[in-house]
Amino acid sequence: MAKQQRVVIVGGGVIGLLTAFNLAAQVEHVVLLDRSGVGQESSWAGGGIVSPLYPWRYNLAVTALAHWSQDFYPHLAQRLLAETGLDPEVHTTGLYWLDLEDEAQALAWAKREGRPLSSVDISDVERAVPVLGAGDYSRAIYMAGVANVRNPRLVKSLRAALQAMPNVTIEEHCKVEGFIQKGEKILGVKTAQGERLADHVVLAAGAWSGELLSSLGLELPVEPVKGQMIMYKCAPDFLSSMVLAKGRYAIPRRDGHILIGSTLEHEGFDKTPTQSALESLKASAVELIPALAGAEPVAHWAGLRPGSPEGIPYIGRVAGVEGLWLNCGHYRNGLVLAPASCHLFADLLLGREPIIDPRPYAPEGRI
Repeated sequence: MAKQQRVVIVGGGVIGLLTAFNLAAQVEHVVLLDRSGVGQESSWAGGGIVSPLYPWRYNLAVTALAHWSQDFYPHLAQRLLAETGLDPEVHTTGLYWLDLEDEAQALAWAKREGRPLSSVDISDVERAVPVLGAGDYSRAIYMAGVANVRNPRLVKSLRAALQAMPNVTIEEHCKVEGFIQKGEKILGVKTAQGERLADHVVLAAGAWSGELLSSLGLELPVEPVKGQMIMYKCAPDFLSSMVLAKGRYAIPRRDGHILIGSTLEHEGFDKTPTQSALESLKASAVELIPALAGAEPVAHWAGLRPGSPEGIPYIGRVAGVEGLWLNCGHYRNGLVLAPASCHLFADLLLGREPIIDPRPYAPEGRI
């Protein structure tokens, strides 16, 4: 691709930010538009586990992106820290799954995929994670090397890196209202602040992507799926590992904050935190970590995931509409899959050899 190309990215979450980060050195100008503030929706609200919650239950297309990203995240964090002084805090703790119904399937998947997942005795879990209510569980599996990223800080560091690039423009509170179209070609987008022209328009608007694409008469099956979480403040060494049981998880940050999540609700675009979810999450927290029984959460919030069929994102060119691209629909795994998704996207837009087979993510035939 010629370097004089202009790219407009619609959506300033981690997917949009990292797409801009990967393209900026190769194109003339990148304009990143967000309807509110960058990274304030799903990217801010997630837990940041750098693994799908149950990786063996996913389509191989999701697994391929996850594996690449897991290996790449430490390098990305080091680069962002060096460039911006803001640490995304990729915190490697390992992850325990307790009393899995499909443990045999998980272990078979790990053997087939060459992942370091193994069965461990529950007494070993009690010794490794003494605050865990392990006496209430009988079986455990453990994957070493699984990290979590402090997603609000990842957003801040990506934003700072982009702001330091002279050919990147970030426009917040700039809602895209439609596309500028001539025949079968997209020439840019219409916003409340005026038109933004481009050689390529990238739709990376998370849960809002389907609504935007519908203005072109295209049906993209991406819908909002609400998730609520709570957070406690504990000592930095309180919880040594991530833990997952009965669909709920505990994530330790380096400074002692513990995240408990999450709900899965189909409530449209309503992201109001509810008392019922708060009580449910508190009960899960105490079940996982009995020492939290007397503690009160320091925060409770909700976000909207971009739900998609099988959680397989849409990455690539929209067939029949020249100049329009998708990088969206990551469902529960946007933070996990972002490095691979955005590298693959840049490969496709720039005409490079793709890092993995792009066919499972192609919009063609799926919308």
